[in-house]
Amino acid sequence: MAKKAKKADGRTARVAWSKDDIRGLKAHSKAKTPVAKIAKETKRSVGALRQQAFKLGLSLGHRR
Repeated sequence: MAKKAKKADGRTARVAWSKDDIRGLKAHSKAKTPVAKIAKETKRSVGALRQQAFKLGLSLGHRR
């Protein structure tokens, strides 16, 4: 699970995606888990999740 790192000026720093994070994102994509739930679980923003999913060729947000 990602942890929020702080920079010296108080902004949040980027956190790298580990192999476990990517494996979990793929599992959530296959299970069609809502993006908001994944965001809370991984402590990452919805935008960060969508960007990584796009980069990996995964689909997220299956509810309409």
